[in-house]
Formats: sequence, C-alpha cells, structure tokens
Amino acid sequence: MNDRADPLAQGSTRWWILAFLSVMLFGNYYVYDAIGPLADTLQQNLGFSDTQIGTLNAIYSLPNVFMVLIGGLLIDRYGPGRVALWTTGICLLGAVLTAARGDFVTMASGRLLFGIGAETMIVATTAALALWFRSSHLALAMALNVSIARGGSYVADVSPVWARSLYEQGWQEPLMLAAAMAALSFVAAILYWAREHKGVPPALAADGGATERIVWRDVLRFDRSYWYIVALCVLFYSVIFPFRSTFAIKYFQHAHGLDLDAAATINSYVFLAAVFITPIFGALVDRVGRRGLFMVFGSLLLPLSFIALLLPEWGLWLTTVLLGVSFSLIPAVLWPAVALIVPAARLGTAYGLMTMIQAIGLTAANLIAGWLNDRAGAGVDNPDGYLPMLFFFGGTALLAFVFAVLLWRRETGPDGHGLESARHTDAKPVPGPV
Repeated sequence: MNDRADPLAQGSTRWWILAFLSVMLFGNYYVYDAIGPLADTLQQNLGFSDTQIGTLNAIYSLPNVFMVLIGGLLIDRYGPGRVALWTTGICLLGAVLTAARGDFVTMASGRLLFGIGAETMIVATTAALALWFRSSHLALAMALNVSIARGGSYVADVSPVWARSLYEQGWQEPLMLAAAMAALSFVAAILYWAREHKGVPPALAADGGATERIVWRDVLRFDRSYWYIVALCVLFYSVIFPFRSTFAIKYFQHAHGLDLDAAATINSYVFLAAVFITPIFGALVDRVGRRGLFMVFGSLLLPLSFIALLLPEWGLWLTTVLLGVSFSLIPAVLWPAVALIVPAARLGTAYGLMTMIQAIGLTAANLIAGWLNDRAGAGVDNPDGYLPMLFFFGGTALLAFVFAVLLWRRETGPDGHGLESARHTDAKPVPGPV
C-alpha cells in the first residue's frame, strides 16, 4: 500500500515528520544558545569585549538578511525536505568551525556559516509544518515543535550545571558539545527527508502537488495583516533572543550577584516554561481562536518584564515568569497565523521574508546592546552600566505591543482573515496570488 494513497498512513507520516523536525530544531537552538553561558568565560579567558560577544550572535543573523528569502524561494521550488538537508549540513560545518580555535575571527566565521544554514532550516521546518498540518492541528503542531526547540535552549542554558566538567576545562569543550548537537540535527534532517518522500503534504495535494512559479511582485502584495505580524515578529524576537541568549546570564552575574550556575539556571526557566506551556497555548488557540487577542496579551507581558527587573527583591523571578509566559504564547500563535493569511504555494516565501526582516532586527539588537554595555562600562564593578541596554530592550518591547494591537484591530474588522475564528476551516480564504 502506498502512503500517497492511504489517508491513515499519511496521517501517521505527518506526526513522524513533526518528530524529526522537532529534533532538528532542538539541536539548532542548542547551538545558537551555546554562546550565552560562555559569555563571561570568553571575556575572562579570551579577552572578548561585550561588543565581540554580541557580534557572535549578531553575525549569525547577518547572512539571513538575504539568505532566508532565497531559502524561502528554494523551499517553494524544491520542497522543505531537500532544503532542510542542505542547511543542517551547513550548520554542522559552522558549529565545528566555531569550536576549532579561540580567536575571534575563526569563531565569528563559524557563527556566520552556522547562521547561513540555521535560519533557512527553521523556515523549511515552519513551511513543512504548515503544509502537513494546515488542515488540522496546525497551532498544536507548531507549538509542539517550538516546545521541543525551546528544550534545546533550556539544555544549553543549564549546560554549565550538567556539563560542568566541560566548562571547567575552558571555552572549547562546551562548543564541541554544541557541534555534537548540530550533528544530531543533521541526522534528524536525513530521516525527515527520507520520510517526506512517503507522502504528499495535504496542502499541496489539494493543489495537485504543484508549486506555482515565483512572481517577485507578489511579495509586495502580501496583506497588511501579514506585515503587522512581521513587525511584531521582528520586534519581539529582537528583545527575547539578544537579551536571553546573549547578555542575560552575564547581566545576572554582574548586576544581581549570581554565580554562573545560578544565573544560567534562572535564565533557563524561560525556556523551560516554553517547553511545557507552548503546546497548551497551541491547543487552546486551535480550539478557541482569538489569535490576535492572544498576541496582544503576550506582547504586553514583554515590556512589563523589563519593568520588573528594576524591582529590588522579586524582580528576577517576576521577570522570568512574565518572559516565560510571553515566550510560550507569542510563538504558539504568531507562526501558524501566517498560514491563515498566505496561500500554501507562497508559505516558503512568506516565512523566508519574515525571517529575513527578523534577521535584520536580531543583528542590530545584538550589536546595539553590546555597544551600549561597552559605552556605559557595564560589568561587575558597574552594574548600573547595564541600564541603557535594559531601556533599549524595554522600548523595543513596547513597540512590539503596538503592532500586536494594530493586528488585532484589523483582524476584528471586515478585512480580517479569520484569525479570531476557532478553526482553520473557518478562516476566510486568501484571494489572489498572495
């Protein structure tokens, strides 16, 4: 019996695909977040400045200003399976190069190579889930995918605890462990690529399995709701990732007097919360809808979390709770919402464009935050030097909330796409080529 002709087999296939895609992201997120726990070590052992540490994550995003849109077009042309295989291989090479030598140029080159592959791989993952789960359980599938990916971030954050012996040896051994996680992603990509050939994604099967020719002007014709989602995405992640993945652990050590284990642990709780809460939000959204309203609420928690950091006693814990809920809710709603606005044949392009603009924000935010810290002389002897960075992130978070409100208002009006409806099948079809 052929899976292409068997709906039950095809249903089984899509859950296997979800599993492989999730393992791919687990390894990817671990590698990305491997820098944060090492920030103080890189500064102490290799003499890196905060600007250089910020650059190691900023340069990851730099190639994606161009590559993810190209990657999105390649996904629409060749399918997510082949693109995921190519890009995870590139990620593995980048992770190995990052761990090879202790000079900044080599390490930055490795992070650059890792970035060339990583974000396009994430786009491929997102597009694959949208194609396989668009008819049902989309938010839940994406939430489970994100949940397992956040597990990679959590494991990376607490790696100074469970892999203490590696950190005691220096900077290189933890980065070699990250390279092993990249190898895990590559193996999962091979398994996904092999499994994908056993069935046609339902969203493409409905169109006869054909992929439309790419028309570049169509990109500029995406609906206003799509651009509001893009703005929210860029601003939200430009706060979350540069702060949590680059500077938070170092900031907790210097400004709040925590040792490395305690700082890494409290930072990890944000990702740990996302592991368990994100699927709950995904299932809830699939059931009740109200996607725009959920994004308003989730984005509001982000600026409040930075206000909480200024509180003397409970600030860290309150910040962790607020960021944990926000970081669980927004991704569970934001990414699947795109599939309700953009047709299946354009999802690779839509997600690629969205990630491209996101890369600009991540690059700029990492560099700005590092520059602000260096300019203010932030460090263990001057914890107040971190305040400009916190105000920068807080202001950016507030702007993200504004775009969430604009999206919600549009989707509750006559030009909405059904984001507030309970089921995907209730959503208003997207007209035209966009």
